[in-house]
Amino acid sequence: MARGRFISFEGGEGTGKSTQARLLCERLRGLGHEVVQTREPGGSEGAETLRGLLLEGEKDRWSPISETLLMYAARRDHLEKVIAPALERGAWVVCDRFIDSTRAYQGAGGGAPESLIAALEREIVGERRPDLTLVLDLPIEAGLERAVGRSMLDRFEAMDRDFHQRLRAAFLAIADQEPARCVVIDSSPPREEVSARIWQAVQDRLGLAA
Repeated sequence: MARGRFISFEGGEGTGKSTQARLLCERLRGLGHEVVQTREPGGSEGAETLRGLLLEGEKDRWSPISETLLMYAARRDHLEKVIAPALERGAWVVCDRFIDSTRAYQGAGGGAPESLIAALEREIVGERRPDLTLVLDLPIEAGLERAVGRSMLDRFEAMDRDFHQRLRAAFLAIADQEPARCVVIDSSPPREEVSARIWQAVQDRLGLAA
């Protein structure tokens, strides 16, 4: 059986990742594919427990290094319990955030050492990297306005403007450094237009027929 396909959605707060991931999953299922829609931090029972520890509480609850270690503990469980089994049976996996969010949030945003993040990524993720990463990009003011309007802010959403500016720059830098894996999608247009651009990127990069 052929290995499944792995797509991740990345970007700052309020860029529409969760909505667009859901729409893509619906479209893939409409073509008859088995699709596992998941998220990080979280996605498995153990990782969801850690998600609460990571997103709740005061902004300075964790040091950047502690936060990185918690993220990777959650990611390991998520990979073992959900992502790897789905890919091995030929399913498509669509994940709202993955390795690039750790590079951006804990690395560029929080200041965790790049060497630590790279070592954890190498040992824990290995070859299980996304086939395609869709980086949804939006000016931070617009993204934060969306985030404020939808719910109570979590620890990361409540960070200051400079933090979010570093996030945006980091995601764009990652996409620039890894163009074979990453596609930047402007998420400021209406939802339907963004969805169409995402579908085009999936077709172009993964050879998927409509």
